[in-house]
Amino acid sequence: MVVVIITGASRGIGLAATSVLLETFEATVVAISRTRTPELEALGTAHPKTLEIVQCDITDEPSFTMAIQSVPARYGRLDGLILNAAALEPMTRIASTETPLDEWRTHFEVNVYSLIVALRAAIPSLRESPNGGKVIFVSSGAAISGIAGWGPYNASKAAMNSLNRTLATEERGKIVSIAIRPGKVDTTMQGAIRELGGVHMSAGVHDGFVREKREGLLLKPEDPGRVIARLIVNAPESLSGEFINWDDERCKE
Repeated sequence: MVVVIITGASRGIGLAATSVLLETFEATVVAISRTRTPELEALGTAHPKTLEIVQCDITDEPSFTMAIQSVPARYGRLDGLILNAAALEPMTRIASTETPLDEWRTHFEVNVYSLIVALRAAIPSLRESPNGGKVIFVSSGAAISGIAGWGPYNASKAAMNSLNRTLATEERGKIVSIAIRPGKVDTTMQGAIRELGGVHMSAGVHDGFVREKREGLLLKPEDPGRVIARLIVNAPESLSGEFINWDDERCKE
């Protein structure tokens, strides 16, 4: 048995990874999410003994810390932490004074500072995992790109990757830490990009996102979700600190 915490589990990639962990690995999963969707509730009904749903805003530091620290107290261990919750907003250009700086700050509270809160709360227990603790950061190609209009998101995902590398160095031999690039997945975030991104993004790039949806080229959440679930259980030490694509050859095993 493994005990895994996953944030942002109510839909998309997080929901898919949760489902695989429950049904394929018979893991105990604590799903931390700001909302409780019908899909997540249905998983809870199907797996009442192995899925615990905790409704919590990850920017609420005391509540988020308690939600994580209470897991090993209840289940006797913590083996994995999947950091999947994230926000895209605000889409804005760096020079735009129409976007208040507070919106950038809020974005970083969600996409960066919550990661530090989660890691501080989880690391002591992850170090004690019998098979070695695992952390999976659900990153993005935005971490290494410079898509116009995505300034906050590009920067926050780059910061995520940096935290991944640092954690791998600081906890070498104790915790395996991996940032995964899930590809372009058919999620609500992709819908927001198509609907709202045209104002801020370069026309050609935005048109590409619209075309990929129209032509059915987006991945299903289950595709990267399966890989993330397997990595949180079996990720090898050799991948620690890496930023890898969901379909990397090293993930196929």
